[in-house]
Amino acid sequence: MLFNSVEFLVFLPAVFFLYWALQKHSLRIQNLFLIVASYFFYGWWDWRFLSLIVISSLVDYLVGIRLGVTKAPGKRKTLLVISLMVNLGFLGVFKYFNFFAENLVQAFTFMGSPIEMSRLNIILPVGISFYTFQTLSYSIDVYRGKLEPTRDPVAFFAFVSFFPQLVAGPIERATNLLPQFSRPRVFSEASSVDGLRQILWGLFKKVVIADNCAEIANATFATPGEYSGSALALGAMFFTFQIYGDFSGYSDIAIGTARLFGFNLMRNFAFPYFSRDIAEFWRRWHISLSTWFRDYLYIPLGGSVGGTGRRIRNTFIIFAVSGFWHGANWTFISWGVLNALYFLPLLLTQKNRRFTHGVAEGRRLPGLKEGLQILSTFTMTVFAWIIFRAGSLAQAGEILARIFSQSLFSPPALKVGMAVDSLGGLILLLVVVEWIQRDRQHGLDLNGRKLPAYLRWGIYYSIIILIIKFQGVQQEFIYFQF
Repeated sequence: MLFNSVEFLVFLPAVFFLYWALQKHSLRIQNLFLIVASYFFYGWWDWRFLSLIVISSLVDYLVGIRLGVTKAPGKRKTLLVISLMVNLGFLGVFKYFNFFAENLVQAFTFMGSPIEMSRLNIILPVGISFYTFQTLSYSIDVYRGKLEPTRDPVAFFAFVSFFPQLVAGPIERATNLLPQFSRPRVFSEASSVDGLRQILWGLFKKVVIADNCAEIANATFATPGEYSGSALALGAMFFTFQIYGDFSGYSDIAIGTARLFGFNLMRNFAFPYFSRDIAEFWRRWHISLSTWFRDYLYIPLGGSVGGTGRRIRNTFIIFAVSGFWHGANWTFISWGVLNALYFLPLLLTQKNRRFTHGVAEGRRLPGLKEGLQILSTFTMTVFAWIIFRAGSLAQAGEILARIFSQSLFSPPALKVGMAVDSLGGLILLLVVVEWIQRDRQHGLDLNGRKLPAYLRWGIYYSIIILIIKFQGVQQEFIYFQF
């Protein structure tokens, strides 16, 4: 079920009113209702894959229980391995089996000893990378002693399947979200109103920005040979805003929806295109994933402790694995490695933590130096997104070659989608609003701003009109495929 669908427009208010009506009963009943609603939400795509969520939830719940009573280090490691094998095993089979099989066949063929391997003709379950990482965080934290295992299966199953962030995050930590299922929730009008504002802004980014950018980006990346370098550069620019509007829009809707039910999810985006270097970008983009890899992979590998060689190794591992998490394709791995190369000079000069404060603090506009830093980081990101979006490394090479040719200076001719100037104006509106709001949680965060009622409602209705007027062809959220 898509957030930007008629079905969800019916589903959300129905679940909302029933959920709060059950508050007079028990917390357990409320949690059971959330499980049913979440399973219905997920099963709307394909009910057969609900079994994976159930198995993953059951295994990690039981592993947590056993970890809570087992003291022997060897047995505790065995329990953790069971959790890792089940969750990563699901990923390995459904997401990566065909990738490894195809590359193994190619390797043996290259060495002159061709072999044959069967492929799995299966659909990738929606959101599998998200909920498996979420349950793994629970098992790892219990193993490390950072979290007491829960003995409430209802709360745990609700934590794993919570529908707002089930399919595309944020990837919640058990330490943050699980305790919220164990204490009564109280309806807050202020929190709900702000949640609705965040949902509205997320819909604007998805429906108006991402879906319209997708038409142009899809066309240019599908047949790059038909376009000039200037058109391909423009297509890459539109994809840059498509993936941001799409994914951060989903996160806004998820976080806002959760607030309607009395839950606080972690922030997943912090206006990343205003970053002044690539290290700051990764502190602002897909925060739940980057911090997950930091805590559960980078630090266990040694992090930044040790010699330069170890720090370089760990940096490349973390970025390559992050790329591979996105999909079973060399384009994603190469995208991760390219970001590691971007990051390397900052690491070697120990400047990777220089921008931990806000952009242009206390000023309306950035200074010349800050502006150039933002522009250069954005440009680097655009080129990285070309590799990410391309269907293959060969296609990425073709696109880059055409961009860096004389045709870059020819007028761009785009054959589909909304008029470029109209879409450019909408993107400019997005950038201006988020620049003004850059020190806040989301683009429509009006908490503390003393705006008259007519102006607030004027903003809301204006955005709704833009959504209705400029809605593009409905597209699935990009990160559903991951």
